[in-house]
Amino acid sequence: MSCMHRLDDIDRMILAELQADGRMTNVELAKRVGISAPPCLRRVRTLEETGYIGGYHADIDARKLGFEVQVFAMVGLQSQAEADLSAFEARCVGWPLVRECHMLNGEVDFVLKCVAPDLSTFQSFLTEELTSADNVASVKTSLVIRGAKDQPGVPFEVLEERLSKRP
Repeated sequence: MSCMHRLDDIDRMILAELQADGRMTNVELAKRVGISAPPCLRRVRTLEETGYIGGYHADIDARKLGFEVQVFAMVGLQSQAEADLSAFEARCVGWPLVRECHMLNGEVDFVLKCVAPDLSTFQSFLTEELTSADNVASVKTSLVIRGAKDQPGVPFEVLEERLSKRP
């Protein structure tokens, strides 16, 4: 693995447990991974400091809060110069309706995951901000009808299987 801190089995178990439940106490986490609480806390702090853990978040139900519309927007830019790519990313950071922004290779430069309380709010964002933004050449949108899976993080079982096959 490439990073400043090499992960061992305990570190990976800690990450997997916290990914599944970031609210558990350190005592419960230590019990689940089979070590005592003080070294567990030290390991968690190291995982935070080295960037393996970037934060802790609640899984909020957007629809219960009135955000009924979810849209993926595929954005093509006129210029793919690094300064222009960075400028568009910075613009996305400032748009509250944009919840995720990913640069892609291929025909589309960026895919944005957007949420809005209703279609007219998204349409206003689309026409007044996104399509009129500097360097935006094209925008294609797809409205989400329903989600079948929305699982954050990484599949630790795949990582463990891969690591078990190493010589």
